[in-house]
Amino acid sequence: MSRFWTDKIASLDPYVPGEQPQDKKYIKLNTNESPYSPSPNAISAMAAEVNESLRLYPDPNCMTLKTALAKNYGLAANQVFVGNGSDEVLALAFMGYFSNGKPLAFADITYSFYKVYAGLYGIEPKLIPLTDSFDIEPRDYQNLDVSGVVVTNPNAPTGKALSLSDIEVILKANSDVVVLVDEAYVDFGAQSAISLINQYPNLLVVQTLSKSRALAGIRVGYALGHLDLIEGLERLKNSFNSYPIDRIALAGATAAVEDDAYLQKICAKTMATREQSVKDLEALGFEIVPSATNFVFVTHPEKDAESIYLALKEQGILVRYFGKKPRIGNHLRITIGTEEEMAALIIALQQV
Repeated sequence: MSRFWTDKIASLDPYVPGEQPQDKKYIKLNTNESPYSPSPNAISAMAAEVNESLRLYPDPNCMTLKTALAKNYGLAANQVFVGNGSDEVLALAFMGYFSNGKPLAFADITYSFYKVYAGLYGIEPKLIPLTDSFDIEPRDYQNLDVSGVVVTNPNAPTGKALSLSDIEVILKANSDVVVLVDEAYVDFGAQSAISLINQYPNLLVVQTLSKSRALAGIRVGYALGHLDLIEGLERLKNSFNSYPIDRIALAGATAAVEDDAYLQKICAKTMATREQSVKDLEALGFEIVPSATNFVFVTHPEKDAESIYLALKEQGILVRYFGKKPRIGNHLRITIGTEEEMAALIIALQQV
């Protein structure tokens, strides 16, 4: 601990991302990256942007990308906010909408960055327990005295999804505060809440290009919502970093959003591999939480999760182990890779 640290720095409990070891080449099934290449159109667009124009700042308003997203989802461009990965979008939303002296409600088992943001901004978390079967129960989000609600749909790391009617229950019960629905994995089999945006002015939907569009490397995320909510995020962004998206990322992201056929193609491949992988894992005795994501959340009744994780790592395969966290300490999260990668995983597990 440095003597130059403020009390704020010293009190932080930072987010720990999935490991990225450099000692050898691994089959990476631990960080929910796509196993497939980005859209060829996106790659071409980014390559074309590597020219003398890089001496110029990018468009601070990201209008080409906002326009593409708005067209894709049937919204207006002023209902779209763009940030440097969905994590930045989430950080700004936490700063702008939830730090007003009341606690923020979110599930006890969900994306662990939420607790980090809460600590950073001095927000008290109000943890709503998942059910014994790892479901978010909408009735548990009623009669809350909170500054806002965050729901991950499908949830992570469990992979379970809510229906639109469930989301509406939460929206109606919390009409005086922002309900943020984090849809990082929605393209792999869940229903998006975007269709509800014009009905509920308190709804903010956050998505990313990192998962289904295979662009984790360029860090682009976005929020969709009522224009008042989006304007608030723009005010925050322009008070912090007016140019969050570089010219190359902007070109690639726009092309990826416009290539819906490629999105559907790789999502379908991922979902088909997921279903086969579930069958293969169940044949090895694993218990699997139903997934609407590009990963599966598993446990084995006879083998502890840490020993499986370490044995797989020794064989050059990385999966996500969450340590001794309450309720999920004996679970592993396994990203869905290519058919060949998942076959290698099954062979390795047979040897454990």
